[in-house]
Amino acid sequence: MGVPAPPYPYAGALPVGGVDLRRGVRIALTVLLWVNVPMLLLVIGARGRHRAALQDFLDSGLSLSAAREVDDAEAFAVGVDFLYLLLIAATAVLWVIWFRRARLNAEYFAPGTHRFGAGWAAGAWFTPVVNLWFPKQIANDIYRASSPAGPHNVRKGLLNSWWTLWVTGMAFSLVGSATYSGADVKIRARGYDASAVEDDIHTLMTGVSFTVFSRLLFLVAAVLAALLVGQLTKMQEQRAMAGPQAGFPQPGYPQPGYPQAGFAQPGHPQAGFPGYPPAQPGPQPGSPYGPGGPAQNPFGSGPAGY
Repeated sequence: MGVPAPPYPYAGALPVGGVDLRRGVRIALTVLLWVNVPMLLLVIGARGRHRAALQDFLDSGLSLSAAREVDDAEAFAVGVDFLYLLLIAATAVLWVIWFRRARLNAEYFAPGTHRFGAGWAAGAWFTPVVNLWFPKQIANDIYRASSPAGPHNVRKGLLNSWWTLWVTGMAFSLVGSATYSGADVKIRARGYDASAVEDDIHTLMTGVSFTVFSRLLFLVAAVLAALLVGQLTKMQEQRAMAGPQAGFPQPGYPQPGYPQAGFAQPGHPQAGFPGYPPAQPGPQPGSPYGPGGPAQNPFGSGPAGY
């Protein structure tokens, strides 16, 4: 009578060792995202002062004193924009590192279910044109794979709101920069001709208004991004401690209906470990070694196991 095969070894929680849950980058990124809020308030204030100076310049009949106020306000706004650019650069570096790490974790949760490779989690942000939708599709896949409730029960309201604000803010920022730059070039080319400069100044004010509105959108987007980082991190922590989900192949575990390496399954031949030969049948009754046979040498047939 044969020895019954051991039960099918269903896995419990996913091994956390395969998921990168280090908090350093996430904490630093969250801090920088919150620092963006007061920085953006400063940018909005500086650009608001710039627009007010342009309006005063028109109201004063293009006086020299008002023109100097415009120059001072513009110089201050440019300086604040430079500081904001440095902050954005630091935030972007940490964001890409964190986002790619989240993508790698998601691959562990649901291997082979993502539309883009892990490299796109970093490169998509810097690739023209496709950066308008590739990052969002990657984020959607990450959310589905990381959802503790399963891929078909994912709440993406925060993700969708953040993405909408960010893309809209980028559009208004580009329009504002193009509008302001075009009017500024005309003013300088005409040598501040009083007969035409008034319309150009109105165009400058329009460009500044677009820029201010874009910064307001970025401010709200920064708050949502900080919340999003916390939300996705919590989802991945919970997902790492949860069991395998239906519909997702799990790393290290066979799918139902396939034998586990090293264990015999009902209706399946004896399975072995990769790289090792299958177990040999023992001696038949009457063998000089008895029913169990001699102990096998795991290192080969040499003397003393060498």
